[in-house]
Amino acid sequence: MITFWVSVLAVATLIYVLLDGLDLGVGMLFGLTRGEAQRDVVMSAIAPIWDGNETWLIVSGVVLWGAFPTVYATLLSAFYLPLVLMLGALILRGVAFEFRHKAGRLRWLWDASFVGGSLVAAFMQGLTVGALVEGLPIPNGQYIGGEFGWLSPFAVFCGIGLCLGYALLGACWLVMKCDAGIRDAAYRQIPWLAAGLLAFLLIVFAFALAEDLGVMGRWLERPYLFAFPAIGVVSAVLLAAGVHLQRDRLPFAMVAVIFAAAFGTLAISFWPYMIPFAITIEAAAAPRASLAFMFWGAGLFIFPLMLLYTAISLCVFRGKVERSAQYH
Repeated sequence: MITFWVSVLAVATLIYVLLDGLDLGVGMLFGLTRGEAQRDVVMSAIAPIWDGNETWLIVSGVVLWGAFPTVYATLLSAFYLPLVLMLGALILRGVAFEFRHKAGRLRWLWDASFVGGSLVAAFMQGLTVGALVEGLPIPNGQYIGGEFGWLSPFAVFCGIGLCLGYALLGACWLVMKCDAGIRDAAYRQIPWLAAGLLAFLLIVFAFALAEDLGVMGRWLERPYLFAFPAIGVVSAVLLAAGVHLQRDRLPFAMVAVIFAAAFGTLAISFWPYMIPFAITIEAAAAPRASLAFMFWGAGLFIFPLMLLYTAISLCVFRGKVERSAQYH
């Protein structure tokens, strides 16, 4: 049961990062789009899927709450302010998505809210991951860092890095879904965003070596872990080839693989800890009876149905967005 729920949490989190990451990235790039017609097309590129994408964030939260309550309680104690800001930003961008369609003179306000909400949500997610990687003050399973124990230059840097990564996902999505001016502009943005993301990853790697975060010893003991970075490197080469040859579907697929490789690298580096070097998976798990009870509902029916719904949604709304499309 523990292995099952860890797997569900990992899959749900990765799906959220990829799907909501792409529409948060599109939201950030939306601010660089000129002209109402082009902005409507950009909105249409994510309109059929963006609402369902955030459902995976709820799944991750519910799994933590039900299957790993110790981690749920600890993370909320530590990251109360960043999580509130992230949820507020997600609400703001959701409202802006709907309101800008009806707005007249104040459309600029909702456009700015959509961009700002996307940026803040992405930044807070990256900041949270960065603080977890760097380490939180959790002696004996109790967070003692106060309201700002998560705040550090490295965490802020990780927030900026995830914004770059999400923007790269968004640009590759626009290449795949749009044509003409929007597609060409996205192709021009991808090399800059990819270079920024590469620089971020190199700096994080150097930081891990300099600060001795306890990761390198694990890697040297288990060389097979280098398979994840190797997959990322190959995907980066294919991404560059796809951009050079302008194969519209290839860039997004390769960036998705890069994200998956980075996610796997992060997870395996700290295994079996759910909160690095503080709380293990076994210690965090709920009683077996609770895990089994959840399995017969959420595990056996809701989670598979959500996977099916997501697959059908992406399949039905595949292909390019028509220039005359209206997202309402």
